Amino acid sequence: MDCQKITNFGNQLLRRKNVDCSREDSRLSRCLNTFDLVALGVGSTLGAGVYVLAGAVARENAGPAIVISFLIAALASVLAGLCYGEFGARVPKTGSAYLYSYVTVGELWAFITGWNLILSYVIGTSSVARAWSATFDEIIGQHIETFCKKYMTMDAPGVLAKYPDIFAVVIIIILTGLLAFGVKESALVNKVFTCINVLVLGFVVISGFVKGSVKNWNLTEQDIYNRSHSLFKDNQTQEEKLYGVGGFMPYGWKGVLSGAATCFYAFVGFDCIATTGEEVKNPQKAIPIGIVASLLICFVAYFGVSAALTLMMPYYLLDTNSPLPNAFKYVDWDGANYAVAVGSLCALSTSLLGSMFPMPRIIYAMAEDGLLFKFLAKVNEKRKTPLIATVTSGATAAVMAFLFDLKDLVDLMSIGTLLAYSLVAACVLVLRYQPEQPNLAYQMARSTEETDNNESVSTSESQAGFLPEEEEKFSLKAVLCSTESDPSKFSGLVVNVSTFILGFLIVGICILTSLEPNILINTVQIIAAILVVTIIFIIRKQPESKTKLSFKVPFLPFLPAGSIFVNVYLMMQLDAGTWIRFAIWMLLGFIIYFTYGIWHSVEASYAASAEAERNTDTGSDSCK
Repeated sequence: MDCQKITNFGNQLLRRKNVDCSREDSRLSRCLNTFDLVALGVGSTLGAGVYVLAGAVARENAGPAIVISFLIAALASVLAGLCYGEFGARVPKTGSAYLYSYVTVGELWAFITGWNLILSYVIGTSSVARAWSATFDEIIGQHIETFCKKYMTMDAPGVLAKYPDIFAVVIIIILTGLLAFGVKESALVNKVFTCINVLVLGFVVISGFVKGSVKNWNLTEQDIYNRSHSLFKDNQTQEEKLYGVGGFMPYGWKGVLSGAATCFYAFVGFDCIATTGEEVKNPQKAIPIGIVASLLICFVAYFGVSAALTLMMPYYLLDTNSPLPNAFKYVDWDGANYAVAVGSLCALSTSLLGSMFPMPRIIYAMAEDGLLFKFLAKVNEKRKTPLIATVTSGATAAVMAFLFDLKDLVDLMSIGTLLAYSLVAACVLVLRYQPEQPNLAYQMARSTEETDNNESVSTSESQAGFLPEEEEKFSLKAVLCSTESDPSKFSGLVVNVSTFILGFLIVGICILTSLEPNILINTVQIIAAILVVTIIFIIRKQPESKTKLSFKVPFLPFLPAGSIFVNVYLMMQLDAGTWIRFAIWMLLGFIIYFTYGIWHSVEASYAASAEAERNTDTGSDSCK
């Protein structure tokens, strides 16, 4: 009896959501097109970091080779972006990584993903709002900071900010009102600010190529010594340590890869596109195109700005806090700083909107599924927006921006985002090798343009997975070299177990890389790497699903496995304090889930009604 209770409890935690993608009805307004999604992705991703990050990474990590760092970071981000694109084509519903986890790996993992995404977006919104306030204050001469420090000082170092940021609260309230008013109006404002930002960056890139010199990419050690010695009075030994050895790659490949790890976070933000599944006219095509196109545009912008900066002035002279104004001053173009100021404010505005836009939609999706309080799923009938979720999330972000400095919490954003990226990649890996989807309607998700005769063929093929089939026996040959052309329950189980082991090994390898290397650790890493390659080979040999989709991730299983490795590796680089804060946040989430969510889950009520139906049928049969 106890074993049965434990089994039932485990089934509750891992129950999956059935999504009917054949139905077009939505409580939200379907008014966005592909261009809206590209603008949303670019605006969210191409934030103020482009005006700051390039200078810091070029000076301290990579030198002119920062362009290679951005290329590597972009490729790593595309791995995650393609996985999101496939799920956007499979499940065109609101919820992003939360929903994708729910339909694939179960309710508990979905709640963990959604709960961490909420944290990421709240911290992102609050920190960007404070950055907007600080940037504006710096432009007008820091009058706001002076006034607040004089009359509104908060004396609680390490807990609260130095002063309450009223201006940041006002910005959040304005954007909350805009989001509550309507998604179409929000998209229009985002497009205007994004276009201004892109135009300013275009001006920066062209200016850099006009005023720059290739000599700054070919500096010698002596050049660096002479210039920096006269400016900073450094000795030669310090010189080599601080500024590298000159040339295009002064810090070597180690510096390039270190810079790429930092630059990876510059591409975080595209996942907000995946939350618009119920507000896009043709989500199966628009979401994948929007994600890939926005990442491509962002890479070109980052590549161009970093190239322009390092051409305009020597990399070791770049200012890590405000590199662009410093660079324009170096080439005697002080007037260009006004354009940079306007661009940075527009970039912060779109980045703030990009953080605020997905937050209420994740809360709405979780509340509609019963995992969060049901009143949060209320939709304004006139404006077709999740009103209560929007106001609640905006109020929470405003309070945090008002009271806290948030510098110590910013790394928590990384855990939530990287965890979501990893789970989505694992879900793609699992789902592509399964014999059947959670339900037939889910498997039949198509773009509106694919209504030809081929669809009936693919539907009949997909139905084959639901017919009774001969049970496949376990054998080493079936695991290592399956001869089946279509997935079976056995091959699906092999992929499920292999993916779990693959994730476990990748986590182990990434933990070991953060430790001090020695012979034992190196040996264990080599053995684990061999096992990872073996497992990927086993997954590759299993039959793949032939379900037709408007977009599929290429190079399975290598691409999702690579994405999981990159994301887990970056997570393991975070400090212990961040993981402690993450554990506290998760504890709070588990209290909500196990006291409310697990008992009010919509899927639980579906399962209970199905069980009652079966019992009724059994009872009626016994009476005959």
